[in-house]
Amino acid sequence: MADPSTYRPAPGDVPDAPGVYRFRDQHGRVIYVGKAKSLRSRLASYFQDLSALHARTQAMVTTAASVDWVTVGTEVEALQLEYTWIKEYDPRYNVRYRDDKSYPYLAVTLDEEYPRITVMRGAKRKGVRYFGPYSHAWAIRETVDLLLRVFPARTCSAGVLKRHGQIGRPCLLGYIGKCSAPCVGRVSAEEHRRIVEDFCAFLSGQTAAYTKRLEREMKAAAAELDYERAARLRDDLRALERALEKSAIVLGDGTDADVLGISEDDLEAAVQVFHVRGGRVRGQRGFVVEKVEDVETGDLVEHLLQQLYGDQGSDAVPREVLVPTLPPDADVTTAWLSERRGSHVDLRVPQRGDKKDLLETVTRNASQSLALHKTKRGGDLTTRSLALEELQEALGLPEAPLRIECVDVSHLQGTDVVASLVVFEDGLPRKSEYRRFAIRGGDDGIIDDTRSVAEVVSRRFKRFLEEQADVDGVPGIDPTTGRPRKFAYPPQLFVVDGGAPQVEAAQAALSELGVTDVALVGLAKRLEEVWLPGDPDPVILPRSSEGLYLLQRLRDEAHRFAITYQRQKRGKRMVESILDDVPGLGEARKKALLRQFGSLKRLRAASVEELETVPGIGPTLAQAVVEALAASAATTAPAINVTTGEILD
Repeated sequence: MADPSTYRPAPGDVPDAPGVYRFRDQHGRVIYVGKAKSLRSRLASYFQDLSALHARTQAMVTTAASVDWVTVGTEVEALQLEYTWIKEYDPRYNVRYRDDKSYPYLAVTLDEEYPRITVMRGAKRKGVRYFGPYSHAWAIRETVDLLLRVFPARTCSAGVLKRHGQIGRPCLLGYIGKCSAPCVGRVSAEEHRRIVEDFCAFLSGQTAAYTKRLEREMKAAAAELDYERAARLRDDLRALERALEKSAIVLGDGTDADVLGISEDDLEAAVQVFHVRGGRVRGQRGFVVEKVEDVETGDLVEHLLQQLYGDQGSDAVPREVLVPTLPPDADVTTAWLSERRGSHVDLRVPQRGDKKDLLETVTRNASQSLALHKTKRGGDLTTRSLALEELQEALGLPEAPLRIECVDVSHLQGTDVVASLVVFEDGLPRKSEYRRFAIRGGDDGIIDDTRSVAEVVSRRFKRFLEEQADVDGVPGIDPTTGRPRKFAYPPQLFVVDGGAPQVEAAQAALSELGVTDVALVGLAKRLEEVWLPGDPDPVILPRSSEGLYLLQRLRDEAHRFAITYQRQKRGKRMVESILDDVPGLGEARKKALLRQFGSLKRLRAASVEELETVPGIGPTLAQAVVEALAASAATTAPAINVTTGEILD
């Protein structure tokens, strides 16, 4: 682990100008790229006291061994150079979006003499115009099949085109009118290219102009008594209408826009992008990203815009980009997008109307995508087995930890201290065996994090030792029900939410009880380090490790369960204490209020009339309760997690 002070540049050496900087490790590999309005100010922020830095920033600066920079003329140039370097070096500490699946595109090979309409996946290449992405390849083929009647462009491969040119006969599509057969000279290269350009214009959203032109031509043919041509144009119009019906209008003003929705948690984020052209959704794309650096939602938006439009031509950037949160340097990003497009781009957060509704729909899709991603990653048998094997190898366990338990502690400024115990078996939560603890504390009345952890470990394994007692020669059986006792079996791995102090406290509790066959680790949230008892240095699992992901899921589930219990307990205690001073409100009526409303939040939101519906509560007493709750609202303290110091709500 490097000391940042060993490679810190002198303040006078760093220019006070916009630019892009690179952190490199001891092997010279670029591990982070960033941009700044002022390089001097930004770089100085990395070399402050380590405890003041975000956990992921700490990891980056202690991994790095040097830093260099390049100055540029404007912030827009800095944004462009940052994207170029990120693409070139693929730094491990930068956010890099990856597609959540391989999306097919409808592609038109404009770089060929006779452009071809086809389906393509993977990396994009120059000279090809792309439409989409689409959810399924069959959706592209269905759309193309409808449009070929009106735009009979080539869809065959180069080999088929050459072969039919040699034999002098078109393929089946040429015979049925769905290809203009340039292979046999029915149309010239210029005429075929015009057909393809009309096809591209139609898919780009210029639908109204083209359908109106067909209507005019149909009416003109009918007026000239050319009914055969009029009937053909009528059928072409119907084919276009069927193609348009497959994408409903979502924006009534017929605008071109990309809509970005983001759903995130502490570890990952999912993004959905809807491409709207001519008011209709023409494509959709999804990304997932692991948060390997300290990023806010605005930073995620900026990185996504770079990836979406960094390598695209001007036609890929729409007139509007609708986002849930503006990036930190919104003006710079807007200028960069406008430069990419060649005209002004409106980057904004919609506040009302159809566009706001559409953004909410896209965000819901992102939430579902994130949930599905986590379910697939956590629920896949192969992935779970890999995670358990990685933990076995990294922690030196004699066998894969099929049963893992995790404990987390939360409190309210030293009061209402609670803990949770969650159980995972075979990599999946076993919620029926979750437990929660109200921390009692020692005889001296002092409650701290390490004592709380030790108490939970002691109580849990005392229960284990008690339930190990034989019943009719069979250990771990409940004599009343005849069923196995839930805590008669120890975990192969016990996880503590915390670092070395919490691990040592838990180990002392286990040693006192004589429990020696349970592996113990701590997961420190700041740097995601895994601490083992007695080891001065933590075990560092790769960010991509399925084993680390499983430990994080355990820790986050224990944290969620502890917060839920802490809030329930806090709500009951606060309600009871707040209502103690209300004249005429005894124990029976307080319990009736709690039963009726269930929580302090719902009770505070209740009106006098709603309180009067509770048995024993009259108008005067209801008014007194409302006033007491209103007076207490301003002095309510937040709940804090003992381990992290995090405010719970």
